[in-house]
Amino acid sequence: MTIRDARPEDVPTILQLIHDLAIYEKEPDAVRNTPEQLHQALFGDAPSVFAHVAESDGAIQGFALWFLNYSTWEGVNGIYLEDLYVRPEARGEGHGKALLQNLARIAAERGYARVEWSVLNWNEPSISFYDSLGALPQDEWTTYRLTGPTLTAVASGATT
Repeated sequence: MTIRDARPEDVPTILQLIHDLAIYEKEPDAVRNTPEQLHQALFGDAPSVFAHVAESDGAIQGFALWFLNYSTWEGVNGIYLEDLYVRPEARGEGHGKALLQNLARIAAERGYARVEWSVLNWNEPSISFYDSLGALPQDEWTTYRLTGPTLTAVASGATT
């Protein structure tokens, strides 16, 4: 198994894995991302996200897509892991752990304060995996999101 930076030619495979993740998360029709958008985000003039892939026998078995966040309290960046996904047939072979170890190494080498992510409350296999690594849930926080018509309304100053 090899963990490596994603390359432009990996975009179609990463996008397929994003679709597979959406299916796993019971949102099969939610992905609107295109190869062009993903390529621009990862490899454009000002990349806004980063990705690593887990490869074995020449095939990509999983990926981690992340971006930088910032801790105002710590005064340093951190890594926010947007997506971590391993193909079902490759689970249990260490790909997910290796991807997370890679992100932890990047954070430690760069002096970042943390690596954090969200997990769906029903996703017991992933929760058990994260617990086995010693990751701690942040139960005192609730995620909020503005999206769609609500985002547009708030942006225009209209509130309900």
